Amino acid sequence: MDHLDPPGCCGADDQAATVGIGRRAVLLGAALGTGALAGLTVPGRAFAAPAIYNPFSGYPITGSWQEHLNRGSLGGVDFAMSVGTRLPACGAGTIQNIPYNGTGGHTVTIHHADGYRSQYMHLSQFLLGNGAAVSAGTVVGLSGGAAGAPGSGSSTGPHVHWHMINPAGVRINPLTYIGQPAPGGLPKTSTEQDGIPGTIFYRRMQNWLRLTAGYTGPIDGAPGPNTYAALQRAMRAYGYTGPIDGQPGPNTWRAVQRLAAGHGYTGPIDGVMGPNSWRGFARFLNQDRWN
Repeated sequence: MDHLDPPGCCGADDQAATVGIGRRAVLLGAALGTGALAGLTVPGRAFAAPAIYNPFSGYPITGSWQEHLNRGSLGGVDFAMSVGTRLPACGAGTIQNIPYNGTGGHTVTIHHADGYRSQYMHLSQFLLGNGAAVSAGTVVGLSGGAAGAPGSGSSTGPHVHWHMINPAGVRINPLTYIGQPAPGGLPKTSTEQDGIPGTIFYRRMQNWLRLTAGYTGPIDGAPGPNTYAALQRAMRAYGYTGPIDGQPGPNTWRAVQRLAAGHGYTGPIDGVMGPNSWRGFARFLNQDRWN
């Protein structure tokens, strides 16, 4: 059994709760059925409830949601970046490419679970075929937006436009959906240096678990049973075989130490979390993809 109190637990419960695209690439998209897909549901795997993150937190916002609405757009957020920047998927789903999508230019749609969609506009190149299954962070295309370039649509300068669409077909602000202030994302945790987990460490852990392990509670840095149940699910990949009960003990923490061993931890796999174990875990959590 694995029911010991988690080390470092705060005790507070969480709530349940480019280059230009060539004619060949466009023809390939057409051959894959791109044009016909514009109004259809793309078949693919079923995923957990949509877990979305902001893959563009390191880029300046040059057009806010409200600014889009003010000029008559249905909504979107623009992030400035040079042409050819790799565009990671903001969440798991299946891909639909739409070449020359009106003012949006080359558009990639990620169909998430439960009828949600994310769209990136003004691409210079598609990288995946229609129906490809992706996880969060998979690169789905290259940014564009240079005025007059193929696939730029109405764009007047290099950037990517991002919006989401809810199951009712209404555009929604992705930054509001994920509850993340923009720009910036989560700060890095100092646990990587001092080996002492604190609020920022646990916020990053919760955000990682939200993106990968089905955690749906707040990103508040106060882990409780829902956070730790998600941690136990994530630790299946590192040898954890105990119950998913939200009460981590030595078996859970041994799996965490195996994860930490891939990020500089060289101590024993004994299920006793100390400063070096926490440092290794923190190096994993400080990766930009968990911002």
